[in-house]
Amino acid sequence: MRQEYTRQSLDISDVSPDPIQQFNQWFEEAKNAQLPEPNAMHLATASVDGRPSGRIVLLKGIENRQFLFYTNYQSQKGQQIAENPQAALTFFWGELERQVRIEGSIAKVDESTSTEYFHSRPRGSQIGAWVSPQSQAIENREVLSNRETQFTKQYAEQEVPKPQHWGGYAVTPHLVEFWQGRPSRLHDRILYQLERDRWKIHRLAP
Repeated sequence: MRQEYTRQSLDISDVSPDPIQQFNQWFEEAKNAQLPEPNAMHLATASVDGRPSGRIVLLKGIENRQFLFYTNYQSQKGQQIAENPQAALTFFWGELERQVRIEGSIAKVDESTSTEYFHSRPRGSQIGAWVSPQSQAIENREVLSNRETQFTKQYAEQEVPKPQHWGGYAVTPHLVEFWQGRPSRLHDRILYQLERDRWKIHRLAP
């Protein structure tokens, strides 16, 4: 199950001095290539004792040089973030033979930002935020169906309020790596590392 990567190359002379600008360029190229869900990213978190876990979430914006996503604060990832506010994000765009790794600190966004985004979601997704006790064990699917019926009736004649247990997180990067597949597994890897408020750029061995 091997595949040669031959589409493009990547050199320090090719990239922006700013990793956010470089990410935006690659992200636009992924969108223009009509890849399925180019904003899908792997989010890795860890408990206070270092036990890691990972899952796929969706990038919902880049604001103030931070990567934003939204979730249930009471979920496993929410609990781990509360204990250990560090995270890693990975984007993989296989059709372009590209990967981006991001490491940084993570914190909740302000309540007004979460509320504004919540009300931009489809109504069914808003109800779903009330329905699911995310990451908790439930007896069967009927638990969700019954809760969906309950909250749909409860908010039938009004705007669905944002639950207090739901909102956004922002990842502030201190490391960003751009990976371009190359032949013979001699891939191009360009690393940005934040040092004293300045980004240093290095080439890494594959």
